[in-house]
Amino acid sequence: MNTPSASKVVLKAQELDGCLSDSDQRHLAEMGALYERALASFRVLSAGGAPSAVRAEEQNVISLYTEMGHLMQEICRENPALSVYSFLTGEESHAEASRVIAKLRDVRTDRHEFVYYSQRAYEMLFKLAYARGHSGAKNYLVVKTPVSEPVQCYAVHKIPGIDGQIENAVMCVMLRGALLPSMIMSKEIEEYSSHGYVTPFALFRISRSEAKTEADMEYVLNLGDSFFDLPALDGKDLIFADPMNATGGSLAAVLRYLQGQGIRPRSVSCFNVIAALKGALRTVRAFGGCTVYALWMDPVLNEKAYIMPGLGDAGDRLNGADDAECPRNVMQLIADYGADIADLYRSQLRKIERTVLEARR
Repeated sequence: MNTPSASKVVLKAQELDGCLSDSDQRHLAEMGALYERALASFRVLSAGGAPSAVRAEEQNVISLYTEMGHLMQEICRENPALSVYSFLTGEESHAEASRVIAKLRDVRTDRHEFVYYSQRAYEMLFKLAYARGHSGAKNYLVVKTPVSEPVQCYAVHKIPGIDGQIENAVMCVMLRGALLPSMIMSKEIEEYSSHGYVTPFALFRISRSEAKTEADMEYVLNLGDSFFDLPALDGKDLIFADPMNATGGSLAAVLRYLQGQGIRPRSVSCFNVIAALKGALRTVRAFGGCTVYALWMDPVLNEKAYIMPGLGDAGDRLNGADDAECPRNVMQLIADYGADIADLYRSQLRKIERTVLEARR
């Protein structure tokens, strides 16, 4: 286990930008120019005015987003490691994803509803990565039902036989917004495993300076507040279920640290509800064999490294805001989820509790 210490690992944004190709930089510049035009329309819409003028500006925004969407699809076709749900599924599935993302973006969506739609989002992402188009072996679930007359009844259900893909997985949690999404993904793996496999968890405490801009951002991995069994990560399929991939910096900080410790995972998968184009490109460029699965891709970052149009602070919207003077630790976050979440994800919570307790020995 890692031992508590004050040691920190710092990764600078400039190190990540060096991974981007000339083609990536051209695409990002083109996307940025399109979004600047969209920002001009947002200003007109925010100011209001005659209904006819507002409708005309809305049509302009729709046209710009369509153009940005086509450009992102082109970039993803050139980079197969970028798997975006809304680009790879049929029209009916695209509509479902669009509706879920719209609810998550909406400022009127409260915390409980945000959790509900996050669960839906990760069910869809799991399907994208493991079950979509699966035509191989099947597993059979024989389920005892509540019906017992005239005899006890059972039902048989087929699911994809994907044990080999999921039963080597470890959930790597980049606190704090990623805690509940990681539990959701682990629960999906448990439900699709014919052996009821519950993933181990590795908990990493990552922060970034909000005083810095996107161009000079620093990502700090605090080992003293992280909990993981380092040798147990070697040769594993590492899964990062972070709702937002803005810059790719937090993921890179963890992976750079693991590489420096001699850890060689079998694979790395990043599951994001929304990934910014730049963050997704940095992720797959910096680490060969890494795959980004995103329900939706957003075009740009602002100077503070926030995704635009984004959905705000996913951690706050999932967990409620922390007191800046006294941020909650992982066990306090879990306690705040309440009985319903604790009961639904009890297998995952036992694993997390054991991880924290064993790391503190």
